[in-house]
Formats: sequence, structure tokens, C-alpha cells
Amino acid sequence: MSDSFERACAVADLSDEGVFAAEVGGVEVAVVKSEGQYFAIRDECSHAQIQLSEGDVGNCEIECWLHGSRFSLKTGEPLSLPAYDPVPVYPVRVDGDDLLVDVKNPLNSAS
Repeated sequence: MSDSFERACAVADLSDEGVFAAEVGGVEVAVVKSEGQYFAIRDECSHAQIQLSEGDVGNCEIECWLHGSRFSLKTGEPLSLPAYDPVPVYPVRVDGDDLLVDVKNPLNSAS
């Protein structure tokens, strides 16, 4: 089995309820720390193609700043309108001082 995790950022780049925009394997990703956990979600709202990394984070959710759609960082599912399509979420792992993301194997079926 090949290891498809790539470095996204340093652990130190993220504060509690913080977000870091990164490009991993050609995919724009928002790497997030919420409730003491790390998440990676495609950095694009499924409703309006706005960067989710510019929105607010809390309770393992991220909010699109433009129209207020909230997405679960665990599943990518929209939690409020106007978005109704999920956003891809990716596995994250800590490797020393780095956060690694696997964009080749999303955790959900969103595309």
C-alpha cells in the first residue's frame, strides 16, 4: 500500500479553532484545528465556490463567510443552507511537527 500523505503545514501554523489554507497534491485544502482535533476539507464552498478557509471555525464546523453555509469538518456534509452538496474531507495525520493530508483518498464520496 502506497503512502499518499503529503505535508500541508506545520502543527504550529494552527491555533485552536484556526484554519490554514494549503495546496496539497494540486488540491486547495483548508486544514483546521477544532475541539483539539485536526481536519482537512476542500477549500471551496459547494454553493458559491468561495474559500472556506476565510470563514469561521467552531464545534468541528466551518462556515462560508459569504452566505453562511456551515459544513461538518468530520463528514463534509452541509449543516445549513444555501449549500446542499457536501465538500470533500481528507484524512489528516500528525508527523512530528507537521500535518500531513491525503487528498487521494477522501473520507467521503463528495467530488
